[in-house]
Amino acid sequence: MQIPDPVALAGALIALDTRGGGERRAADLLAGLLEDGGFTVRAEPDPAAPERANLVARRGDARPPVTLTGHLDTVPADPAGWSFDPHAGDVVDGRLRGRGSTDMKAGVAAIVVAALRSDPAVPLQLVFTFGEETGGDGARLLTGLEPSPLLLVAEPTANRVLHGHKGVLWLRLVQHGVSAHGSRPELGDNALVALGRVAAALHDHSWPRSATHGAATANPGTLHAGLQPNLVPDRAELEIDLRLVPGLDAAAARAQVAAIARAALAGTTHRGVPDVEVRLDLPAVGTDPADPRARSAATALGHDGPAAFASYFTDASVLVPALGDPAVLVYGPGDPELAHVTDETCSAARVGEAADALVTALVRACATAPA
Repeated sequence: MQIPDPVALAGALIALDTRGGGERRAADLLAGLLEDGGFTVRAEPDPAAPERANLVARRGDARPPVTLTGHLDTVPADPAGWSFDPHAGDVVDGRLRGRGSTDMKAGVAAIVVAALRSDPAVPLQLVFTFGEETGGDGARLLTGLEPSPLLLVAEPTANRVLHGHKGVLWLRLVQHGVSAHGSRPELGDNALVALGRVAAALHDHSWPRSATHGAATANPGTLHAGLQPNLVPDRAELEIDLRLVPGLDAAAARAQVAAIARAALAGTTHRGVPDVEVRLDLPAVGTDPADPRARSAATALGHDGPAAFASYFTDASVLVPALGDPAVLVYGPGDPELAHVTDETCSAARVGEAADALVTALVRACATAPA
């Protein structure tokens, strides 16, 4: 078969609209290439939405396979705010353009092309998912994965080797107040104002720092309240995105959020504190650079310094237990600073460089993997 150019493949994936749906089209495109390349392929559609699907491909001998993974969905992109078509998929001034160019269709293309270029005897398992951007929805539905010694995640790192990432905890805080006429706010209890105080306190709080993963962070992301200006809102909802590090697990973080909320409202006229609900809870992932399962592959990919960790989360939080606790490396050509931005782009040169480096890394990883 003719193996595609990785930049061209990334452009073809960008041209497909997979903004929170429609991933089946991208899965079908990859399935055809991988089948022609000698992989056994299976698609796993979402039972609730057949236009969404995971894709799993396997090739090689009976040894435990190295697993490579990427997600096929992207975050939204409003064309009105872009200076070019979000699904352009073209290269201008050395930059691959479009939603998903950095996060993470360039990475998907790199691992597909690397897998097709590698020795057919090298045992590989490729896993492509839907719904990663909303918390690993597709990864949670995967079945029948083979245990692996190494999981390589092609999320954007600018071709830098990372040994894991932070955990994530999404919380919804619900504040109840008392409704009143907008001209007599003193007769009510404004739930919006209460949660506004809490949001500011969470944003300004000094969160703990890990020696490996860096600082925990808190981002108040959404605040919904009120029906119209002349009505004191009696209910408000705040959603917050916490990124967790070793030493701050989900239970401790949730308790800390509740304590911060109580302190923010203490001494005010508000008559209650918010209820706290968990929306998403995924653990941090970390691999020791000395782990022999990852060391040779990391060296082949250019790692020669201390371990570093991503601030974002990946499907690895879900896949690690499903794969039997493999070592994890995060490595992909996307630019981390450009993930989710308007006018998203990626260095086209890095896409080819990643595919080339991955071919060598896969051979070394499989040569050193336990039988």
